[in-house]
Amino acid sequence: MKRFRFRALVTLDMPTIKSSERQYASGARGLMVHARRIDQPSCDKYFPATIAEEYGLPLRPGKRAVVTITVVDDQAPAYFSPGQAFTLWGQCGGHGVVTRRVFTDFGPS
Repeated sequence: MKRFRFRALVTLDMPTIKSSERQYASGARGLMVHARRIDQPSCDKYFPATIAEEYGLPLRPGKRAVVTITVVDDQAPAYFSPGQAFTLWGQCGGHGVVTRRVFTDFGPS
């Protein structure tokens, strides 16, 4: 399977239980990205993902952050394109929108 990277603007949901301010390290694993297929909105899929904040800062609930999302799935381009909304599932919930796909010197990532 191929690895795909996307830039996105995300916001983590605030926790339902009041506790000390929780942070999530940049490069967090164990999150799932839930998205709808671009050409068939009735089809949706969950993708295991790694999410890294633009400057390596921790992700904080309630704060917007520019991130790079990495998924390993050949079907990812059918679900993620600029303007596509998605939700986050895992240790924390949240939502976001894809801003662009990341390319490398060797072609699409």
